[in-house]
This record gives sequence, C-alpha cells and structure tokens, in this order.
Amino acid sequence: MKFALINIFTMLNLSVFAAEITLVRFGPIGEEKPGIIDDQNQIRDLTSVIADITPQQLSDEVINQIAQTPIESLPIVSGKPRIGAPLTGIGKIVAIGFNYVNHAAEMEVTLPTEPLVFMKATSALSGPFDDVVQPRNSSKLDYESELVIVIGRRAQYISEEEVFRHIAGFTIGHDVSERAFQRERGGQFTKGKSADTFAPIGPYLVTRDRIDDIQNLSIWSEVNGETRQQGSTADMVFNIKEIVSHLSQFMTLNPGDIIFTGTPAGVGDGMTPPSYLNPGDTVSLGISGLGVQRQSIVAAE
Repeated sequence: MKFALINIFTMLNLSVFAAEITLVRFGPIGEEKPGIIDDQNQIRDLTSVIADITPQQLSDEVINQIAQTPIESLPIVSGKPRIGAPLTGIGKIVAIGFNYVNHAAEMEVTLPTEPLVFMKATSALSGPFDDVVQPRNSSKLDYESELVIVIGRRAQYISEEEVFRHIAGFTIGHDVSERAFQRERGGQFTKGKSADTFAPIGPYLVTRDRIDDIQNLSIWSEVNGETRQQGSTADMVFNIKEIVSHLSQFMTLNPGDIIFTGTPAGVGDGMTPPSYLNPGDTVSLGISGLGVQRQSIVAAE
C-alpha cells in the first residue's frame, strides 16, 4: 500500500533522514509519471509507489519511503520518453538577482547588500528539453543557467542553521530572460522573466543528501555549442543557507516552492556587443551532479 512505510516510521518514532535518490518525471505534457534513476542511469517507473512527484511527496518521510523500495523491482522505462519538470504543483517561483560576483560585474551593477528578490510566474514552467518560445515583440532574449532549490518542508522565520532541514533537493533551472521587457518596459524584473517557457527546470530532482557540497558545483551554459558561462556555486554572493533563511523572514516557503539562485557571468547581455538568442538557436546548460538541459529557441506563433 502506498505510504505504508510512513506510518511504520511514525509509530516506531524512528528518526527519518532524507535519502540519496534522483527523481524524474517522464511522459507527454500533462501526463507525466514519476520515476527514479537507477545505477545504470535508467529510468524506473515509480507509479506503484507514488502517484506523482508533488509537494506532498517532498517530505523526508516520503523520500525515505521511496528510497526503501527495492529499485530492481520497479519496471524499466523503455525508449526515450519526454522528460518533464521534476515536480508538479509548484506554488511559487522565487528568484535571486545578481548573486554571482562576476555576473554583477558584467552587468555593471553594485553587489547587493542583501538578496535581490523577484518572482517568476508559474505559467513559465516547462520541461528541460522543451522548446523555449521567443515572445512576440521580443528583441533581447537571453539565457541564465541556475541552481534551483526545491523546498520540502514549510519554512517561516528560520535560521541559517535550520535551512537544510527544509530543503528536499536541487535541480537545474534556466532563467530565460527578455532584457528589453525586463529593463525598458517599466523597470520590473518579473515581466521580463515570466513568459511561457521561461522557466525550464530539470531533468532531475536530486535529494539534498546526494550532493556533498552544494557550494562547490560547476555550472555552465552553451549556445550553439559555444561555451558562454563557466562558473561555480562557490562564487555566489549569498549562499544557499543565507538565501533560504532570508526569504523566510519575508514570506512563508511551502513544500513545492522553488528558488532560482542566480547565474554566473557569460550571459548574452554582458557580451560586447551583446549576443541575444534567436529562433533556431540551441541552448545547453548544466550543473555537476544535477544533469544537463537543452532547448531550441522557436518563434511565437
């Protein structure tokens, strides 16, 4: 029976720890199923264990239940199915701006003294290999490779020491940005960050204990095979603990909320001259231990 192990843990009052697993969702848009990655990098179907990967499945108890399932007993997913966002039911997308020293420098802005916070619309979410649609009237489409935090436990007014207990895991995010919309249409970040397909996440949700040092991961992007960004999460202005604790002082973070944590130098807007994305371009981005995304840029209909 689904979730039976959770009841056993509760009755025996055992300590529960987040397990080291890698989750994925696969299938057509709107019909995604939950999966887990095995040691041979194959997708195993998790639908006999959980119905989907939602905010309710992000607690340590449920993640532990999934990890207790003999992975070899789960069916291998054949073929090459579409990979979707690694969780559904995301409540809000919070993002941090200018959070890498070298990116702030290339954008010619002063380093923030506390995290610069903006939001992305949840309607911008898409899968890690889905097309990115250039909006109508767009002229300065740009790319940003980012580490994304996935909240697993309600966080309100928490200290930095408490932060990792509230994190389910991590994934990759592409903070697609339209710079003209962002800076020349009223000065609001959100309208330049929220068009449909402007928030691809995935391919995987990697649980927090699977990453040895979240502040020492390589992060990169390529456009049409040319390396553009090459950085490390060690270069963040505000680290993961600081970001989550800070945000929790201003808003409640709920299970399933995600946080884009900023991007390193090398974006198109920072080049001389600027080099923006156009239909026909391809963008690849990745973070060590979290996988790789790849999207094609297409024009809006």
